[in-house]
Amino acid sequence: MSNNDVFSQKERNIIILLIIVVLGGIILYATSGIFGAFLGTMVMYTLFRNLNIFFIEKWNWPKPLSSVVIIIISIFIIVLPFVGIGKMLVDKAIELQANPQWIKRIMDAIDTFVGDKLGQPDLIEKQLEASSTYLAGLLTSTLSGAANAFLEITVMYFLLYFLFVNYKGFEGSLVHYLPFDDENATVFAEELKNITYSNIIGQTIIAIIQGGCLAIGFMIFGAKDPLFWGVICAILSFIPLLGPPLIFVPAALVLLTEGATWQGVGLLIWGFGLVINIDNVLRLVIAKKVGDIHPIITVVGVIIGLPLFGLIGLVYGPLLLAYFLIAVRIYKANKRLALKKDRLQDQLDE
Repeated sequence: MSNNDVFSQKERNIIILLIIVVLGGIILYATSGIFGAFLGTMVMYTLFRNLNIFFIEKWNWPKPLSSVVIIIISIFIIVLPFVGIGKMLVDKAIELQANPQWIKRIMDAIDTFVGDKLGQPDLIEKQLEASSTYLAGLLTSTLSGAANAFLEITVMYFLLYFLFVNYKGFEGSLVHYLPFDDENATVFAEELKNITYSNIIGQTIIAIIQGGCLAIGFMIFGAKDPLFWGVICAILSFIPLLGPPLIFVPAALVLLTEGATWQGVGLLIWGFGLVINIDNVLRLVIAKKVGDIHPIITVVGVIIGLPLFGLIGLVYGPLLLAYFLIAVRIYKANKRLALKKDRLQDQLDE
């Protein structure tokens, strides 16, 4: 008996599958710290796929040139703005650490207002202490995350270059190895594209408009740092309905405590009447034109994404959850199709 006869073909396949699963688990564990790079690669590939094909097939550009140009374009329109926002946040964190009395003065004013108007003195004393502790560690955590963010961006662009250069082989391998038939593979690809476009491009447009409108409202009603809080509002706008009020409601309360009654009331009306409804109106337009992620999915996705990816989890979290739900829906469709085939086969056998 030869060594090859120790195991049957089926047993050898099972052993090989177990080896693949174990090695795959080790690889996933080893790369878990840069998982955001892989998700970012998929998102960027989806966003710029058509542009890459256009450069190569319509303009007859060499594939490496097309990849490099797209990477440069994406750096200017995506990466550099995030770097600018990060610098703004770091500068503000340094400012708050240098002048912690600024926060305490605002909190004391709000606490006095709540005590006088609602009979609840010292309502936010514990929240003030927690906020001070959080702000003390904000700068350190931001700087420590910068190195990992640089690594993830480097890995993402390294992978993205080779995917764009070999896009036909990459997409052919996906179709071959994905457990979908041709029809469901097409559906999956289309929904993947629509969800990505909706959450990246659509939500970014909403965020910029909401942040800009809030900054204008701050200038109109005399609130401080309109540009900074407009940017923060744009970031938080990725949380539907809940994000912008986290900025303009405290700002309005500060104005009220300072005796600027009509300015505070005006900012509240501006926020709830205009800023919030920008999300409602534009989201309907995006849902009609491209596709949309349900607000519940977005909120739950943000809760999932922030611990995993940090600030970029505002984008990645909802996308990851949406991709998961698409896969579940296609699995159910495959299961129904298999049941129909089994019933048809039973009828033929009878």
